[in-house]
Amino acid sequence: MHSFLSSNRDELIGRCKAKVAQRPNRAATPQQLANGVPLFLEQLTNTLRAEGDGNLAEGERISGPAGGDAGALSQIGVSATAHGKQLLKLGYTLNQLVHDYGDLCQAITDLAVERDTPFSAAQFRTLNRCLDNAIADAVTSFSAQRDATLSQSRSADENERLGVLVHELRNCLQTALLGFTALESGTVPISGSTGALVKRSLAAMADQLDRTLDAVRTAADASSLNAPFSLATFIAEASSIAALSAAERGCAFRVPAVDRSLGIAGNRDHLLAALVNLLQNAFKFTHPHTEVSLLAYRAEDLVCIDVKDCCGGLPRGFAEKMFKPFTQGSINRSGLGLGLSIARRTVEADGGSMTVRDVPGTGCVFTISLPHCFL
Repeated sequence: MHSFLSSNRDELIGRCKAKVAQRPNRAATPQQLANGVPLFLEQLTNTLRAEGDGNLAEGERISGPAGGDAGALSQIGVSATAHGKQLLKLGYTLNQLVHDYGDLCQAITDLAVERDTPFSAAQFRTLNRCLDNAIADAVTSFSAQRDATLSQSRSADENERLGVLVHELRNCLQTALLGFTALESGTVPISGSTGALVKRSLAAMADQLDRTLDAVRTAADASSLNAPFSLATFIAEASSIAALSAAERGCAFRVPAVDRSLGIAGNRDHLLAALVNLLQNAFKFTHPHTEVSLLAYRAEDLVCIDVKDCCGGLPRGFAEKMFKPFTQGSINRSGLGLGLSIARRTVEADGGSMTVRDVPGTGCVFTISLPHCFL
């Protein structure tokens, strides 16, 4: 076979180039072929010649043993590794890389049939071993280089996003600190323009952090964003957490039974945090010795979760703006006014909605609505 390969070297390379040219977005270039088909063909010929002369050790040094040797690459392994890196830099795919070596095998077989040149089983075993080692080493190199390139790209993107976040937070913080210093001096009223400036700066910081947190959550929980789960179990868990607040406030807490066939989908932990936030607000603002209720039910294609309290009703016009950051409608200022805005964004991220209905003189009803899904 080594004599056949030597005599028909140019013909075989030409056939491989022709096959490469027929594939979309692929053209053989001197750069990409430097460690590709011509060099592999030469190494294959030398391997066959050495083994034909009975020098098996030399043949293995050139082409490597069956299965390759990661600890000490053969000549074929070294050049195939370089070939894999070259093709990645030129923008080719793993599929195209493997086809390069397959083209040569097919060209050899076709030409041998055309020239009526029989090969022995041992020669075919050597050919297959060389191809196997070359493909394995080229693919390994290609994949490792690709992974490293992707890792560097992701790292650069993350650094850029972090830099933007830090820059914007720093600007907002500097403005807030300057405003706070002025307020602390007592020369300007907190209700004036300086106080409003501090509030806007804090709101901008909160918005930046919320958007960053949303992006982190989306990336971290991509695999479970739409995972379905039992509504009854979800309500039971929220109830057990909220019962502590009910006992502390001395309020009655009513939770009617939930249909166990109902299901919802989304990020369970984030939705639970949103619901618990509504319950904690309800216990915080409801009047002493009254009742907070948690009701879950199906309404056509939606599952609705109502949190009802007895706060006496909302201030006029407050329902329209209470989901905005830093909005507080009570004399109780123990919080920052961010909980409802965060809870609503969490629910909306899973395709749901959060609304409030005022019951003047009694209280209000917060409703989380999510698409129903079958378990």
